[in-house]
This record gives sequence, structure tokens and C-alpha cells, in this order.
Amino acid sequence: MASIHNDIPLAASAQDVWDAVRDFGALHQRLAPGFVTACQLDGDARIVNFANGSVAREVLVDCDDARRRLVYAIDNERLKHYSASVQVIAESETRCRLVWIIDMLPNELAAYVQGQTKDAVIAMHKAFPART
Repeated sequence: MASIHNDIPLAASAQDVWDAVRDFGALHQRLAPGFVTACQLDGDARIVNFANGSVAREVLVDCDDARRRLVYAIDNERLKHYSASVQVIAESETRCRLVWIIDMLPNELAAYVQGQTKDAVIAMHKAFPART
């Protein structure tokens, strides 16, 4: 099973970043604008449209405010397994880390997903720009 880890430093408070992460239907507006172009809630899932034209149905598995941790899964014909967690960890009042871990099968799709996460990280940095 492939495991993709992203440890993303952000120049924003953990509470501000967590507020954006936990807003499950506003991914395209608050956390990854530009990388995600649209997001629509469908019960306990969201339909996510990506800038590259792909679409995914992400099911909310858990949203833990105390741990600032959200877990979601994707189930489709291309993926045998896809589970991801996003956790926000405070480093100071104005800085945090977003730890995004994806466990997936088949392994052959890991390089593609890793490339997509790099684009997502760029979008997150734009959503929470460093303030000087």
C-alpha cells in the first residue's frame, strides 16, 4: 500500500486553518482554491472538481475538533483503497503545520496522487499567505 505524507508549514493560526479544513463543503473556497474549482455536498460526502478536470467523491469519515483532525475516503473504480487524514498542529499563535497523510491502492497511482498533492500544497500556501 502506498502512503503519501505531506507536512505543510503554514503562516496562519491553527484555529484559522482548522476552520477551513473542517468546512467540508468549502474546499474550493477556503483551503485549496484554484486546485479545487468546485465542491458540492452530497449527504456525508463532497463531490470535488479539480483544476485538471478530474472529479472525486470524498466521503467524510471523521471530524474531530479536539484533535483538529479530519478523515475522508474515496471509493471508485480506479482505487481499491483511499483513506486520507488531515490534521492541523499549532506551532505558535501565528504558525501551524497541516499534516496530510494518504494511504492508497493500487501503488501504481501513487506517483499521480503525489503530483496532485504538490499542486494542492501550492494552493494551500496561497490560501494562507505569509504575512510580513
